[in-house]
Amino acid sequence: MANKIKHPETIGLHGGEYRSDPATTAVAVPIYQTTSYQFKNAETAANLFGLKEFGNIYTRIMNPTCDVLEKRVAALEGGLAAVAVGSGQAASAFCLQNLCQAGDNVVSSTDLYGGTVNLFKNTLSMQGIEVRFADPKDPKNFEKLTDEKTRAYYGESCPNPYLRVFPIKEVSDIGRKHSIPLIIDNTAAPVICKPIEHGAAVVMHSLTKYIGGHGTSIGGIIVDGGNFDWVKDPKRQPLMNQPDPSYNGAIWGRDVPKLTGANVAFAIRARVVLLRDLGAPLSPFNAFQIIQGLETVALRMKQHCANAEKVVKFLETQKKVKNVIYPTNHQGEIRERAKRYMKGGYGSLVGMDLGSREAGAKFIDSLKMLYHVANIGDARSLAIHPATTTHSQLNDQQLAEAGVTPGYVRLSIGIEHPDDIIADIKQALAA
Repeated sequence: MANKIKHPETIGLHGGEYRSDPATTAVAVPIYQTTSYQFKNAETAANLFGLKEFGNIYTRIMNPTCDVLEKRVAALEGGLAAVAVGSGQAASAFCLQNLCQAGDNVVSSTDLYGGTVNLFKNTLSMQGIEVRFADPKDPKNFEKLTDEKTRAYYGESCPNPYLRVFPIKEVSDIGRKHSIPLIIDNTAAPVICKPIEHGAAVVMHSLTKYIGGHGTSIGGIIVDGGNFDWVKDPKRQPLMNQPDPSYNGAIWGRDVPKLTGANVAFAIRARVVLLRDLGAPLSPFNAFQIIQGLETVALRMKQHCANAEKVVKFLETQKKVKNVIYPTNHQGEIRERAKRYMKGGYGSLVGMDLGSREAGAKFIDSLKMLYHVANIGDARSLAIHPATTTHSQLNDQQLAEAGVTPGYVRLSIGIEHPDDIIADIKQALAA
C-alpha cells in the first residue's frame, strides 16, 4: 500500500515500509537509542562490511529510527533513497564531497543561504573544491562556467533573501547534456516544490526547518532521485566510476545497481563512505522528533503559505515598507518560474526592506509575538535582520549581490492566526 501513496498528507504518516515495530507491534516509530547491532554470525558480519548485503552495522552509518525517516522523506520528494545526517550544513557539504575531490569544481547559484555561501567559498575551497557562482536569472550562466572538471550544479529552490525561484528544469537540462547532475536544496519549499519531477538528480533539506517544524531538533537529509546516469560519462564522474580502494575496488556507479537493483549509487556512496569516514550522523532521538514534524508538514505548509500571502498583502499597504520580497512579487520570467515550480503555495518566507539598518533593528526589537531567532520553518512566526546575523560573514559587495540591503528584514510566517501575526507586525512598524 505504501508504495502506491501519492499524496503528501498521507506520505508523511505512511510513506516507506514501516507499519509497526516488528518486536513490539508499536505503531509509533521507536527510538532505537543504540550504537551497535548484534550480528547473526561471522558470515553475516563479513557480508555487511563487504557490502554483499545491507543491514545495520553501526549507528554512525545507519539506524532503524533514521531509516523510517529516510524512506518517508524519499517518498515525499519522489526519490529512490535518502541519507539522514546531523544537519543541513552537513547535507550540503556531503552533496559536493560525494562527487568532488581536490581540483574539481561545482557551479552554484549566487542565490544561497549565507551559511552555504561561507561553506562553499571558504571551507570547501580549503579542501581543494572550487565553487563557481552563476546568476540563475539566466540558466545559460551555468554552462558558461562549466569545464572538464565540473562535477555538479547546485541551487536552492526558493532562496532567501531574493526569493527568486530557481530555474530547475532549465539548469538540469543543461547539466544532463554534459553528464552533470543538478543538486537542489529544497529546504524552503517541501511539499510545494518537487525538484526531482523537473530533472534534479539530488535533493537535500535542512530537516531543522519545515519538515521538523517545531524548532526542537537539528538534522539534514540527502535524497537520491534515482534518475541520473552516473556511468554515461566516466571522465565526468570519476568518483562514481573509478575503483574505490577503501572498498576493495568497488565501482559505485556500476556495482550499486547490481547489488540493490536500483540506481542509488549517490545515496549509497554518501552513506558508506562519507558517513563512515566523516561522521555527522543524525541521532535517533532527533530522527524521532523530526518524524513527528514530518507527519504534519503537508498540512502546515498550507497554513504557512496562506498566512504568508495575507502578510504580503498587508505589507504592500505600509508606507514604512520600501519593498516587499516574495516569489510572486517578481516580474517576468522570475514570476513565471514561481508559478511553474511551486504548487499549492509560494512558501512562508517574506522579505521587506525598511530602508535603513536602524529601522530594521527597531522593528526587530519592537516585536512582541514573533520570535527573533536564526531559523526558518517553525510553526511559530520568526523574524531576523540578515545583514547583521545570517549573512554577517559577507562583505558589502557580497551582501549587495545576495540582495541583503541594510534595512532588509526576513520573516518566516508561522501557522498562528493571520490576524494575530499581522497585528504584531503592524505595532512593530508603528513603534
